[in-house]
Amino acid sequence: MSKFRLAHLGLAMAALGFSAAAPMVGLVPAAYAADTVRAEVGKPLQEAQRLVSSGKNREALAKLKEADAVGGKSDFEKYQIERVRAAAAAGAGDNDTAIRAFETLINSGRLSAAEKPKFTEGLAGMYYRAKDYPKAITWIQKSLQDNPNNATMKQLLTQTYFISGRYAEAAKELSQGRQSEENLQMLANIQLKQNDKAGYVQTLEKLAGQYPKASYWADLLNRVQGKPGFSSTLNLDVMRLKLALGQLSKPSEFMEMAQLALQAGNAPEAIKIIDTGYKKGALGTGTDAARHQRLKDLANKTLADQTANQATQEANLIKEKDSDGLFNMGYALTSGGKADKGIPLMEQAMKLGTARRPEEQKLHYGIGLYNAGKKAPALAALKSVKGTAGEAELARYWTLYINNPM
Repeated sequence: MSKFRLAHLGLAMAALGFSAAAPMVGLVPAAYAADTVRAEVGKPLQEAQRLVSSGKNREALAKLKEADAVGGKSDFEKYQIERVRAAAAAGAGDNDTAIRAFETLINSGRLSAAEKPKFTEGLAGMYYRAKDYPKAITWIQKSLQDNPNNATMKQLLTQTYFISGRYAEAAKELSQGRQSEENLQMLANIQLKQNDKAGYVQTLEKLAGQYPKASYWADLLNRVQGKPGFSSTLNLDVMRLKLALGQLSKPSEFMEMAQLALQAGNAPEAIKIIDTGYKKGALGTGTDAARHQRLKDLANKTLADQTANQATQEANLIKEKDSDGLFNMGYALTSGGKADKGIPLMEQAMKLGTARRPEEQKLHYGIGLYNAGKKAPALAALKSVKGTAGEAELARYWTLYINNPM
């Protein structure tokens, strides 16, 4: 079962919260005539402000204790002290002190309309950093009330829901949010935790389609093969997609796929598979090199025999209304680069209506069209594939691959 490593975006967001608010923190001019600061408060306050400006934040916090010790402070004096304390504490990394200062400033009613959202955002980030997730959620939501389109806060809310185990709420946010790779990864993790297998596969399909990576595709293809009721006759089709995705590398994989192609009557495909294995260095070397050569010789001989008997065999298949045999012949011709002959044979075979697995036939028709360079008809054919034995899933995955190649 795959799990995705999520980036620690929340901590970065918390830092953004600090930096967004800190430049705006500090002494402000009096707004009203009654807003004055006495000298005994103002002197240590201004010294603390200078220390903050010089990056000496801990010294500034210590200097503020002198202002705190003055009795009978007015609301404006308290407000000015907290502004400098907020800047100093944020710069010093004193999260607890910064939180108290920010909350005091927000609740003072003195922040301007432009400042308040920044302070609220900064406080949300601080609570996240402190791992106080309930309060982080509260302040994130307050921030979003001020600015519903704040993408940073939306992402932080989702991650906070996730990290605090509130999966249903996180999933709801993710279903409404931007389908970034990280969001889809987070949703996939939630679905795994909730044992939502169907939802997980749907999300994995989106990841493979929108952000194609080998890991997503490997998980998808392993899951489709492990699905109850999956037909073993589709194992070759899974390997076809793996080959297209560049996920075959072992000698045994190339050997198995080539043998399956021969069993399906597709000698041209088997030869291509073997040739690819040789080019990649997976075949033709090591202790099994002779075995690899024997398989190659068999594929070439089989193709020669099929070519020699093709006309007679085709006539017999049409006479017997053998849809499967005729279709396989057409598919093999298309695989061998003779699409002008092979595609009409496949179409003729499907019209006979005697196929044992018609949905599988439609899947192969779509793949054959794509391999013949007919992308639009291939996509239309794949879209029509139904079935419950894995045909529909593989048709979707081929569609994903065609539209979003790695």
